[in-house]
Amino acid sequence: MKYILMMAGKRSEFEQYATWSKKDLQANVIFMRAFSKELKDSGVFVSTEELGWPSEAKLVRAGTHGEPITDGVFPESKEFLAGYWIVDVESAGEAYKIAARASQAPGPGGKPSNMPIEVRPVLSSHADLGV
Repeated sequence: MKYILMMAGKRSEFEQYATWSKKDLQANVIFMRAFSKELKDSGVFVSTEELGWPSEAKLVRAGTHGEPITDGVFPESKEFLAGYWIVDVESAGEAYKIAARASQAPGPGGKPSNMPIEVRPVLSSHADLGV
């Protein structure tokens, strides 16, 4: 079954990311690349993406005639999605273990960041919905 592992955090936490030392940033990037390679090598990797900053986000709705109406940017946003992985594993427990590993990405001084990772099943077909 596929699961999405969503890396979200508070805007203030991600703004602090820009103040990390070059050494700390490099350690984090090295960890993330090795983590994604580990997922690929183990055969559970489906996809991953890093997302733009909240200042680049727009909320879009259809207008009266179907035209896009945008709203945003939302500087007051307290939390946002920074990136995600999709994995294909046998159980939720396996997805939780992978999420815990991602949560250990190093922060300043090499200390694990323990960033919360939301794990949710991916409903990839109508059969998953019981329809």
